[in-house]
Amino acid sequence: MSQVLHPIEHKLLKSLLEKQNLTPEELCEKTQLSIDQVRRGIEWLKFKNLVQVTESEKNFVALGKMGNEAFDRGLPERQLVNYLKSLYGFSCEISEAKNQLRNEFNPAIANAKKNGWIEIYENRILLRGYHDTTPEERIIKSIASKNPAVASLDEIDDKSTLSSLKKRPEFLTFTSTKYVTVNLTEKGIETAKNVSSHTTSLTVDPIVGERAIDVEAPTPTVFAARSHPLQDVINEVREIFIGLGFTEVVGNLVQTSFWNFDALFTPQDHPAREMQDTFYIRNLHAKTIATKNQISNVAQTHKKGWRYDWKLDEAKRLVLRTHTTCVTIQTLADTKPDEARIFSIGRVFRNEKVSYKHLVEFNQVEGVVIGKNVTLRDLMGLQKEFYLKMGMKKVKFWPTFFPYTEPSLQSMVYNEKLGKWVELFGMGIFRSEVTKPLGIKNPVLAWGGGIERIAMLKYGLDDVRELYNNNLGWLRNVPKCQ
Repeated sequence: MSQVLHPIEHKLLKSLLEKQNLTPEELCEKTQLSIDQVRRGIEWLKFKNLVQVTESEKNFVALGKMGNEAFDRGLPERQLVNYLKSLYGFSCEISEAKNQLRNEFNPAIANAKKNGWIEIYENRILLRGYHDTTPEERIIKSIASKNPAVASLDEIDDKSTLSSLKKRPEFLTFTSTKYVTVNLTEKGIETAKNVSSHTTSLTVDPIVGERAIDVEAPTPTVFAARSHPLQDVINEVREIFIGLGFTEVVGNLVQTSFWNFDALFTPQDHPAREMQDTFYIRNLHAKTIATKNQISNVAQTHKKGWRYDWKLDEAKRLVLRTHTTCVTIQTLADTKPDEARIFSIGRVFRNEKVSYKHLVEFNQVEGVVIGKNVTLRDLMGLQKEFYLKMGMKKVKFWPTFFPYTEPSLQSMVYNEKLGKWVELFGMGIFRSEVTKPLGIKNPVLAWGGGIERIAMLKYGLDDVRELYNNNLGWLRNVPKCQ
């Protein structure tokens, strides 16, 4: 079947036949079409192998703050030379030059000596030699003379001098611009010549005129709306815990330091409570944080256990919660149940450096079981059941340390793709220093961990940031059922 061309394509082909290597913006001017029409027409022609689209990048250089000062006042070494020329005997004490040039004294001395313009003798600076315009000055003048004051890197031949200027702080700034150009293919040239010979085709208005329809053209792909894969994991975790007889509790993202730290027996001078590890709400303190009895009991526990003067003002500081344990422990303190299974899922915040395995904010699930006869073996059994429902069959536990549980364990899950054991949830039994001050009598099994790490294992990712980079190709193709 012969190809059917739209009037928009006619105009683009004719313009490209007259002149190749045009940008979409240049095609707008030549064809009097809108930029959207041009882009649409280019895609049509590209699909029919009539045009070739080339992506290019052009790099530019402009003067920075110090570069502009150098253009107005001269480079530091030029300022030094001009100052010496203004003096009797063309020399001065080093201290005089320091006062004159201030912050630019060191680079002025270094570069002036390098150029052979000065000598230093017995604590004096002496002017010497010729003081011709330097390559650095010529580049600065060349960039500043343009309107706007931006030069293409292709225009600058002296790359070594440019590299030297680049080492000077704030002298130059570099930018790049990406653009596309459109050219006719051999097939496109033949088609364009045929189009040009039928001028009647070009008189049809591209908006309201007759439109040819290619009935063999592929239909556009439609992507149905769906939930984010990470949200799917969160919903799956929630469903599993509810299926195991747990009740969900929710809490605020902003918590007091009392419930986030103090109630969990974390001392007020602990490194985790510093600004480099935690996000605090600046200059804000809560008016009420707990009952008088709870505050008094926690304060006495800290004084006895950590041997320091516990401060109420520190406990009133507001913080973006670093874990969801603050929600579950507050629920237990308020309700004091003899038996209960509760869990909490929510976003938490850590002031950490973002990497392939760490985020500043992430989702965490936290669960507790309280009962008269619950043991660490019960906790291990619950964890194995949870991991099995998540499709993780190989599980083992390592003894470890956590500030508010004793004994404490670290759960490990074997990843078949990585061929190694991966750390997941931390777990243990709440210490008596946590439960007794809040009036909780029975043992409390507790565990928690990041949901993003489970999602990484589930989807075979090796970088946690891939969950948040909005890669539509990946998001649309992740299977709903793993």
